[in-house]
Parts: sequence; structure tokens; C-alpha cells
Amino acid sequence: MERIFLTKYIIITGGVVSSIGKGITSASMGRILRSYGLNVSAIKIDPYLNWDSGTLNPYQHGEVFVTSDGMETDLDLGHYERFLDVELKGLANITTGKVYESVIAKEREGGYLGECVQVIPHITNRIKEMIRENSESADYDVVLVELGGTVGDIESQPFLEALRQLRNEEGRENVMFVHVTFIPYLDAAGEFKTKPTQHSTKELRSVGINPDVIVCRSQKPIDDGLRGKIAHFCDVDFEAVVNTPDADTIYEVPLVLEEHSIGELIVKRIGLNIKPDSSKLNEWREVVKSLKIKEPKVNIGIIGKYVELEDSYISIRESLLHAAASIGVKANIIYLSSDVEELDQDAMSELDGILIPGGFGERGFEGKLDAIEYAIENNVPLFGICLGMQSMVTQFARRNGFSGANSSEFDDDLKFPVIDMMEEQKKIKNMGGTMRLGSYGCKIIEGTKTYEAYGESDIEERHRHRYEFNNDYRDGLQEKGLIISGTSPDDFLVEIIELPNHPWAVGCQFHPEFKSRPNRPHPLFKAFLEAIHDYSKN
Repeated sequence: MERIFLTKYIIITGGVVSSIGKGITSASMGRILRSYGLNVSAIKIDPYLNWDSGTLNPYQHGEVFVTSDGMETDLDLGHYERFLDVELKGLANITTGKVYESVIAKEREGGYLGECVQVIPHITNRIKEMIRENSESADYDVVLVELGGTVGDIESQPFLEALRQLRNEEGRENVMFVHVTFIPYLDAAGEFKTKPTQHSTKELRSVGINPDVIVCRSQKPIDDGLRGKIAHFCDVDFEAVVNTPDADTIYEVPLVLEEHSIGELIVKRIGLNIKPDSSKLNEWREVVKSLKIKEPKVNIGIIGKYVELEDSYISIRESLLHAAASIGVKANIIYLSSDVEELDQDAMSELDGILIPGGFGERGFEGKLDAIEYAIENNVPLFGICLGMQSMVTQFARRNGFSGANSSEFDDDLKFPVIDMMEEQKKIKNMGGTMRLGSYGCKIIEGTKTYEAYGESDIEERHRHRYEFNNDYRDGLQEKGLIISGTSPDDFLVEIIELPNHPWAVGCQFHPEFKSRPNRPHPLFKAFLEAIHDYSKN
């Protein structure tokens, strides 16, 4: 029986250098197609051998994004969710580790019936299966597939071959390739150079893939003459050479791409039965406009230990920007090291709000406590997330008779372990297995600042942590004034706390930043920004 193709694929590859914005380009194309009314999903392929991103140091790979079903994934899935306004599943992140593990497990079970298991066809077949599993998980019109790294990387070769095969099997009319490259500008020569893009495209064509579109990243706009040169040497249509120079905000990229009529180009190339309409992006244009305001400005400090790399806190940063734009202010985000020796007290005095993010390990913990103490003493709006909430509980306990209170994550021999691991978690040996991951329900207590922010009692939020509020100290800390404003539905786990006698000091055990959207900021971030705005006016 002849197969009926339901899902179209857009494959995004990168060349010249990494970190040029393939994820933003993918998400932006998805935003355009979503505005047309299409059901769109996205996949990120990471060619590293790690099974997932969970054990990667943020300095190596940036933030770990957590999906609703509890998968620790690449940060690009955060871009996809924010731009597309969807919730993706863990199967949307494919790694070399996942591919090889599943193939080896099948071989051990005898699933290949004695065959010699090889990269081709067994690894490439499994890659295609994983892509199709995502496509079949819902009724998607279009699935974007971004391949991490750059063309020419050894580890990417099996994936490129699988994607080439996918195009042939699904039909060329159902699969298109978008190649994202970088056009450097040489100050000494006073001109842009297209040669790296030519070589990158040649490398891609050498594995049997001809790009349908080349997206040229650059610091400044390039002219039509350069676009024509790239089209000529890379064998693509002039209209398919798209320039995306650096923008004021990443959310402007869909508008830049639409100015190049990329939506119409995609619709024609893969035969989508819709009529492109640029006006469908008008709501997005309003969002971008609000994100680009310059005044009034509020200073928000993120006090953490990975502050040298902003991508370590990318979802928090974006959530602050979303919330600020929604109330008509600009968030000026200042990153301060939480190492005690490095915590800049003078810089803290300039802050209108303080956010303590999550993290693992003892380094920087005491600096976070110092920042919390400063916020308490000076009534500065304070928001603690995950370890940030645990830091707030610890500092409150130390201020209220529990001298030396701490987390058992950092010390096994404590008099007051106000933060501890649950007994059932202590029996688990694998590093990732001890964590509470993914979406869990939460019951909000009425009459609290948290309830005022959410406006409802029952919510769901995403978690990524190993240690919890120790219930042995629940009554004692509440007697001292600590407000517990959110718990698990069975009232067993403390999810949200508030500090008493403070304009706005809220800590949550979950990660609200994973659910914020530019057109729909998270309620807690919005309430935090409103408190900051009020503080800055006084």
C-alpha cells in the first residue's frame, strides 16, 4: 500500500563555527509556521556520548532544560518551547548516547538475529526511528530537526547520513534542509568574507545533502551583492539566501526571517496546504516591541556560581525579560558571583531585586546566604529558586535560633539539617536517579503572596533537585514566622516558602523559569518584577 506522508521535516544544520544561533533560527521558523496555524514540533540532536545533559557542567554546555516528563535536555529545547509556546517531551532531545545505548541493548537481547551490528544501517536506522517516534507522538504538520555542532565534525557523520536517508525515504517534497553559517567581517580588509560559507556548504554537499536555504548570520547586515555571490557559489536560489544580522532581542529573529519571506519559501518547498500571512505575526510584533523598551529600568541581580557564562541561567534571564516587558519596564540583569570572597557588596547596593538561582554543590552557598541577609535587612525584593529557596530557609533558620543550620548536601554531621534528602531517595545510587524531575502538582495556600501571584490553588511546575525541606523542622520554623505558601497535594513536601515582614520574599523548590513565555510570563516572575518596580520607585 502506498504510504501517505503526514509530517513534513525541516532539517537545520550549522557551519563555520558553533553557537551561531541554529537553535534560535529553528525556533523562529517554528514561530512563523505556528502563526500560520500549523501544529509544529522540534527535535534537538546532540552528537555527544552523554545520555542526556543532566551531568554536564553548565560551563561546558550551558543550562540544563527540563521537560514536563522529566528529561534533562539541551537548552535549545527551552528556545523551542518559548518561541513555539508548546510543551515538548523528552524524546525531542536525541543524543549519541541514547542512540548507541538502545542499539546495544537490542543487540544484547538478540533483536538483530545474529547480524553484524554496524553504524550503517543499524545506528542510522535507529536515528530515523527516534525522529519518527517524535513525529508520531502527536499529529504534527511540521517537525524541525536541529543537528548540533557543525558540518565536518566526526561525531555528526552518522546523523548527517541518517538525515540524508530520511529525505530519500520521506520524499524530497517532504524534507528540506536549512544550513546556518557565519559571515565574518574583517576589519583589516574592511569587508565580509563568504569563503567559510562556501567551504561549509561544500562539506555538506559532499555527504549528499544540498541545502535549500542558507541562513547567513553576521554582526551587521550584508548586501544583495554578497547574497548573490553566496547563491552562485553554493548553488541555491537568491531568495533562499537569508541574512539574520545581530538583533536587539532574539525574539526579533522571526520578524527578520519573515521579512525575507522564509515562511512563503518553506510553504512552497515542502508543499504545505496553507496561505502564508505575515499579519499573523502581529501579536508577536507587539511582544517584541514591549521587549525593546529602554525605560524605566530596574536592576536585578542574579547571585550564582556560574555567572561567567550567561547561558547557565538562560531560562531565568528570559523569564525576567518576559515579566519586565509585560509590566512596561526594562530588566537590567547584573550577574554577581556568589563566592563569598567575590560577592560585590557595592554592586548589591545598586540592586532593585535579588534572585538566587538553583545549583548543586557547596561552592558559593555561603555567598548566597549573605545576599539573602542583605535582602532581608534592606527589604529588597527576593526570589529564590530551588537551591535558592533552600538558601532562604537556611538563612531564616540561622537568624531564628537554629545556629549552624545547613543542608545535609554539604555536611553529613549537622545539628540542624533544615534541608535533607528524603529517606527513599537515599537508597538510589545512580546520580540522576535520586532527583525529583519533571512536572509535579502543588497546592497553593490562600492569603499568601504566592496565591496572589497565581490566582489559583492547584498548579503544576517542573522540578530538578535532590534535596528537600526537612519536615522535622517544619513546625519549629513556622513558629518562628516562616510562611509555607505551597506544598505537594498530599501536604507532605514543602514547595514554596515566604519570609515574614518583608515586601516580597518568595522561594520555590521548583523551576518556574521553564514555563515562562514571551507572550505569557510566569506568574511568580511577574509578581517579582511588580515588587521590584514598586521598590525602585521608593
